[in-house]
Amino acid sequence: SISYIVYSAAANASPSALFIAGIIPGCLIGFFLMAYCWYYCKKNGEDKEKLQENYNKIREKGFLKLFKESFFALMTPVIILGCIYSGICSPTEAAVISVIYGFLVCILVYKSIKIREIPKIFLAGSKTYVNILFVIAAASAFARTMTLLKYPQSISKMVLSVTDNKILILLLMNLIMIVCGMIIDNIPNIMILTPIMLPIANALGINPVHLGIFMTCNLAMGMVTPPMGINLFVASGMTKIPLLNLAKATVPFLIAFLVCLALIVFVPGLSLWLPSILG
Repeated sequence: SISYIVYSAAANASPSALFIAGIIPGCLIGFFLMAYCWYYCKKNGEDKEKLQENYNKIREKGFLKLFKESFFALMTPVIILGCIYSGICSPTEAAVISVIYGFLVCILVYKSIKIREIPKIFLAGSKTYVNILFVIAAASAFARTMTLLKYPQSISKMVLSVTDNKILILLLMNLIMIVCGMIIDNIPNIMILTPIMLPIANALGINPVHLGIFMTCNLAMGMVTPPMGINLFVASGMTKIPLLNLAKATVPFLIAFLVCLALIVFVPGLSLWLPSILG
């Protein structure tokens, strides 16, 4: 949910409201994707022998042993979401707490990290973060420049002068987000697109939290959509499956995602109902 945190900073929206608003849309998307998986397995059959083998291995351990082994790992999302929803700390602070907690659990409980490996881990993390930092810095400068030159307002007026039909404008906004998501990563996309989309959304009476939810959904689709869907490259590298084969296999999932996206965009209550009752 880093996207929510970045969007909340760019749009001056409540991070907690975004996290709460994302619950129903997230469950909806998960349900549609699981429904397709169920349909695919029923149509093409399942590897029942392999499933049974895995099931037997898990069952041999027993529930209590499995729960004991996974308890400290399962506490990570509890700590993150508990801190955010209870108001104990902000999402950014919760992220820091979870990193420290995970680091200590890996060293002291699961012992998957050795003390002598810590410098290498910090170095590898720094190399990854530096690249992201340069992207964020450039995107921030670009977004700030656009704001100072009042380009978002100009673009908003231009779009609204073409048509005042809310449905057409929403379709155009979503199309732009999906296309941008295909070629640029989520974080710079949010920082670039938010100053442009927010004035249009305000003119149409769209809640900024609602905009943040369907912007995140659009950009998530872009991450598994050719030509530059970054998740496809990661999955291809890990599984050694050709990129084109993976791209073809994602089509039914993307169709299911599109159906969910249409519901999320055109039924704002799916995103705004929980924040309204939870305050």
